[in-house]
Amino acid sequence: MARRNHLVDFTRGRMIGKLEEGRTVTSVAAEFGINKSVVSRAWKAFQTTGTAVRKVGGGLPRTTTAGDDLYIILQAKRGRRQSASVIAQQLSTATGRQVSRFTVARRLHKGGLFARRAERCLPLKVDHRRHRLQWCREHKNWTVVNKVVSSLWMRVGSVPEAILNAF
Repeated sequence: MARRNHLVDFTRGRMIGKLEEGRTVTSVAAEFGINKSVVSRAWKAFQTTGTAVRKVGGGLPRTTTAGDDLYIILQAKRGRRQSASVIAQQLSTATGRQVSRFTVARRLHKGGLFARRAERCLPLKVDHRRHRLQWCREHKNWTVVNKVVSSLWMRVGSVPEAILNAF
């Protein structure tokens, strides 16, 4: 759905001034480059209310403040695996107001955070794959003896000659 652009109060006042001069709705709409229904509605609203200022939009008041929105984003960044439901419960215990998980999800979207599944690992580049394959080919003939010697090497730092001669 397209977002509506509201008229600036100054423009609305200029339109009403021209209509009060006796000009037609069609000529005013053509001059401002807007639809004549917009001019007509503004004129009717001026006649009923006596002012050119736009009414504040309807709808329910926001359940969260700007501070609550910041709290939601910080909680999501601190606990990256938390769901919106968990964050909503934390906010409810912190503020005492009930907030739905959908509200939390909207605030996270507005903050640039979106639900994503974590990657199991970084995708390998071509060079990484080639080096892994080369390492596997070099070590494909290793036996248990080689593994024992290499584990001793890791623990001790060097392998005594007697152990090497035993194998």
